Amino acid sequence: MLQRWRRFYSTRNHRAWNVEEGLWRRTQDRANASESGWTGPADARRRVLHYRYRFDLDETTRLARLQLVDLYMLVSVAYPADELAVHLAAVSESLRTGGWQAAGGEWIRDDLCCTVTEHHEHPEDRRAGRRLPLGYRCAEVVIRSRNYRPSPQVARLPWTVLDGGMRVKDRRGNPQLVPDLSELGQLLPFQVEVGCGMSVEAGIPPLHRLHEIYRVTDRRTGAFVLDVGSDDFLTDLLTDPEARMPVLTEMFRACLRAEPTRAHAALASLAGAGHLVGPVITNNFDGLHVRAGLDECYVRRYDEAVPLVPLLPQARALLVVGSHADRRKVQARARDHGMRVIFLDPEGFHGSDGRWTPYPLEGVRDRDLLCRREAGTALPELARRLGCRIPEPAT
Repeated sequence: MLQRWRRFYSTRNHRAWNVEEGLWRRTQDRANASESGWTGPADARRRVLHYRYRFDLDETTRLARLQLVDLYMLVSVAYPADELAVHLAAVSESLRTGGWQAAGGEWIRDDLCCTVTEHHEHPEDRRAGRRLPLGYRCAEVVIRSRNYRPSPQVARLPWTVLDGGMRVKDRRGNPQLVPDLSELGQLLPFQVEVGCGMSVEAGIPPLHRLHEIYRVTDRRTGAFVLDVGSDDFLTDLLTDPEARMPVLTEMFRACLRAEPTRAHAALASLAGAGHLVGPVITNNFDGLHVRAGLDECYVRRYDEAVPLVPLLPQARALLVVGSHADRRKVQARARDHGMRVIFLDPEGFHGSDGRWTPYPLEGVRDRDLLCRREAGTALPELARRLGCRIPEPAT
């Protein structure tokens, strides 16, 4: 683990492997009424959550320890005044119960500090020309390590994302279903876009686990958590930060511990044979494909402004493995580039209770191919079909 940390996490790559960041915006609008509970113009509840954690090693003791050295958390809400009062009362009670001490406009607890700010009109709404309905109020809670202050870019990020507007769902086409990836053998060489499906196969929790941890979406109903009575994220965290830290950091620890799978090794063997060209296009932050010996083009963004990706002139197809709505622009660019788009996705998953939950693709189009299999079997099968030997994954 120390070798892994020093090779990948503590070196200067094109992205910071030792930083985990997440951002969600939940708003009420006619277009998302089924998820947000919007019933009319008076419904404009909003919850924005942004976190940023930086990890490092403490090697001053006999055994090195992984530490969360910088913590930053912003929770900004807009509610009708009576609902906001309930929310702020719960926050205040949690600060007292958790042993936070008031000091100069902040609340201090060991090496953490917390600020609570209430607005009749949020300055970012005023700047952007957003008008909330009459009777709405805003508040935000910031929790951070005392020695950390966000850069202007980090502090502005949630509002940049909010300014960009709501993500609009795509309209699904009618793809051609295929039993395996054999048709890809007629479209060589190909490029690949990898989503979280391969990471889940490696034992990393799916991204909807973060929705549960940060109370973003109710998994049972699919509804946004915009009800003050249902949002206990801040109260739990402020009441007992130490008890919540193992949960808040479980995704990073899982990524660090996970090993590349046979599917990652199959991609590496296909690349070694020249069938797969270019870097792995991905929004995954676990780096498993890099540890398997592949290059990456990292496209994870929160404003959906997907950067340019290297679509190579010789590539005839884009294989999309377990990637859903967030990176549809990559697939659209590939089609514009004249490439055939092939999806490898079971379009569902087994939950913690063992039940199968459908998760249909949004951005699939009429001329696309869709293979409803898991990467762990379909990719090694493709490699063997093309005569590639699959080595043990490098870690």
